[in-house]
Amino acid sequence: MSSKLTQAQITEGINSILKDKKKRKFMETVELQVGLKDYDPQKDKRFAGTVRLPHIPRPKLKICLIGDAKHLQIAKEQNVNVDAVDFDFLKTFNKDKKLIKKWAKKYSVLLATDSLVKKIPTVLGPILNRIGMFPQVVTHNEDLKSKVDDTRASIKFQLKKATCMNVAIGNEAMTEEELRQNILMGINFLVSLLKKGWHNLKSVHIKTSMGKPFKLIG
Repeated sequence: MSSKLTQAQITEGINSILKDKKKRKFMETVELQVGLKDYDPQKDKRFAGTVRLPHIPRPKLKICLIGDAKHLQIAKEQNVNVDAVDFDFLKTFNKDKKLIKKWAKKYSVLLATDSLVKKIPTVLGPILNRIGMFPQVVTHNEDLKSKVDDTRASIKFQLKKATCMNVAIGNEAMTEEELRQNILMGINFLVSLLKKGWHNLKSVHIKTSMGKPFKLIG
């Protein structure tokens, strides 16, 4: 599939959004904003797809691991940068919906040891499913740190009620080349999900969290 975006366009966009940037007390994310055309979320099949980018866009993405003893030990020993709780911790909520929601919403992603996943609804009920926060499975055959890095490097495109999407595609600390690779992979992956490919892209912008958008397409 040939890209309708040239490397020069992407490079110009990256330089534009990063030049003359004010220094802030936090690291700004680089966002990819996409508008679709010829899509009717009421009628068209809604798509969802996740892709792992070459470089982690949000190194500080908040993740919580619901782990068994072995996983909690590994998380501690490898200094994996996640919050970690055991299964007994979940019981302390006493199925209180508000408390469960408040706790889960602190995180972008929940991970859970495979042996615990099926037990989680028995102590938390259907809440995590309802708020779209059901934990992703992690097994002992996987390297925990790699799993966490993969999670932080993955972005999801999902057609919901609106035809515009916004994903974190990078951050201001990345090199121009790293940003370019992420942007290209993100857009190409989205195009692969669309029924008419590039034709369905109405507009594509990139911007830093606090900066002005730069138009790549549209």
